[in-house]
Amino acid sequence: MLNTWQEWVGTETGVVIGGVLGIPVALLVVLLLGLHRKLGQRPGPWRTALVDVGLVYGTLPWVWLLLLPGSSSELSLVPFADIADLLAQRDLGQIVGNLLVFAALGFFGPLRFAALRSVWRVLLVAGACSVLIEVAQFTALHRVSSVDDVLLNAAGAALASLLSWRWWRVKPVVAPERRLVTA
Repeated sequence: MLNTWQEWVGTETGVVIGGVLGIPVALLVVLLLGLHRKLGQRPGPWRTALVDVGLVYGTLPWVWLLLLPGSSSELSLVPFADIADLLAQRDLGQIVGNLLVFAALGFFGPLRFAALRSVWRVLLVAGACSVLIEVAQFTALHRVSSVDDVLLNAAGAALASLLSWRWWRVKPVVAPERRLVTA
């Protein structure tokens, strides 16, 4: 099993187990943060607490996994080539995993930040974050970097933002009716 600190934070298994074991802690943080904000008489204390914790807790473990060091650097710049290979091998886990990396950012980001209240903005922010991770993976972490990972990460965030769209969309302002006064 996992005996050392390095095995907990430096392996995929450790990060996944830690993420699952951290769910009660995340729920406790939502509770405490919500109570703190309610006592401070802030608007929407429970919603903002849930959104803040969901944004961080839903993104951090995935990014942590991507930043674990590897053994050799490889670069794949042909769009959709890796996706086609994964589909041919019926390896949907890798595709789903890449779609989930920034899904929490896409779902919760527009709920928290008005600047992200556009699917296109979410797509751009997630794409930019993914490019930074892929560059780090290739240059410093000796991992495989792929343009398809960027595409899947950004697409996952955009799709997740569509799932929360009903709560953050800009509602049209309806002008009051004007009545003609006749003399």
